[in-house]
Amino acid sequence: MSRERGERRSKGEGRGFRRRGVGRRKVCRFCADKTVLIDYKETRVLGNFLSERGKIIPSRVTGNCGRHQRQLTTAIKRARTVALLPYTTTYP
Repeated sequence: MSRERGERRSKGEGRGFRRRGVGRRKVCRFCADKTVLIDYKETRVLGNFLSERGKIIPSRVTGNCGRHQRQLTTAIKRARTVALLPYTTTYP
């Protein structure tokens, strides 16, 4: 062993720990473009925020602010209720 028995490792050393890149902060699409409104009837806009499985994509991925993410969530749930959007994808 290269270390003495009581010696501690620094955080992430030797465990395959990788630090994630800071990257660029994503901007909320709805704050940047005021003309785009969140409406449950606009399934094309809402469909961009759904995964292939029909799950709502989190704001840390899409870059939406908290206010618009909440509005998106309620709009998607309303669209699902009136059968404009699927709850899940269909299996073959």
